[in-house]
Amino acid sequence: MTDPPPEDELIRARQRSGARATAILLILFVILVFAITLAKLTVNR
Repeated sequence: MTDPPPEDELIRARQRSGARATAILLILFVILVFAITLAKLTVNR
């Protein structure tokens, strides 16, 4: 087997960093929705 060309490695690295950023944003969004839900539940009591 041969190693992939350096350009492929750069593309893969960019894809990984983009996927990581997307995952972090998704997690932050879920936390935000959860916090808003908790806030609305505590206001009604």
